[in-house]
Amino acid sequence: MSDLMLVVIGNTEIAMIPGISVAGATPELTKFTPPADVEYVYYGEPKIISAIPVTPEGHPTPAIITKASYEMAGFSMVAVRGGSYMAPLMPYVHITDEVGRDFRKEKAVPKAEEIIERGKIFGRELEKVGLEEIVIGESTPGGTTTAQAVLKALGYDAKTSSASPDNPQSLKNEVIESAFKRAGRSKYSAMDAIEEFGDPMMATVVGISLGFRRRVVLAGGSQMLAISACLKEMDDISRVRIATTRYVVEDRTCTFKKTAEEIGVDYWYANLNFSNSKFSGLRDYEKGYVKEGVGAGGSVYLAVKRGFSEKEIAEKVDELYAKLTEKR
Repeated sequence: MSDLMLVVIGNTEIAMIPGISVAGATPELTKFTPPADVEYVYYGEPKIISAIPVTPEGHPTPAIITKASYEMAGFSMVAVRGGSYMAPLMPYVHITDEVGRDFRKEKAVPKAEEIIERGKIFGRELEKVGLEEIVIGESTPGGTTTAQAVLKALGYDAKTSSASPDNPQSLKNEVIESAFKRAGRSKYSAMDAIEEFGDPMMATVVGISLGFRRRVVLAGGSQMLAISACLKEMDDISRVRIATTRYVVEDRTCTFKKTAEEIGVDYWYANLNFSNSKFSGLRDYEKGYVKEGVGAGGSVYLAVKRGFSEKEIAEKVDELYAKLTEKR
């Protein structure tokens, strides 16, 4: 069985706004989060920074779920650089190294069309390999804010999720409203929306999904809703599905289920449960921390496809977390 998971790593200057992203202990450290996430899945530890990415409260990156599924199920994973500050210290596919800009001041992704075209080339090459399905995850601090802005530009009254139980919706709205005033338009195509308010990860995933003409599983939560909305306008989304975690689907601070239905995209979610974990950092996933990222839901989707249960994956996550605590 040939299963392939891509993890697109990207950054946006929006993550530098204090309070927007908790995908790192500080806003500055979020620059390291995407490459560190994929390095951890491969090596069991990051190479670009000395510790795995954590939230300001110390909760571990969702890459630990992806690593558990990756080790158990043995599927292939390829890192894709889609606009990150730094390249991972491991083999990866290069699409772009231009990070997303602060959309309050200027266009977020001025070269969106070029990035999408490069993504298409990669997607077409993957199809030639004979794959029937690809799973695409991401690691992009600040990406739920750019996703909410793109959904708004496309006419959806959506609220995106957050890696914190205290979803900073008022701050997101303030930042997004400032961007719309700067752009000064009332109608946006999908390409316009990505250029003005998106991020390079989004453009990369859209391009790969357009180039690969078979089944595409978008592994993530709110950000994959924005990508699905763009693909709906640009293409047929009947071959597209979102794979996420129950933490996103059950998040009352976002509109995941409602927005997915409005877009018309099918979704699957991993029914993970860490309430019996030995570690508070993992038990806190049940309190609304972290939720999704680094293709966590999609990695579980692949593991379940290969016969593993969510319970077994949760136990493996506990085992991996124990190893991390031993290294401290």
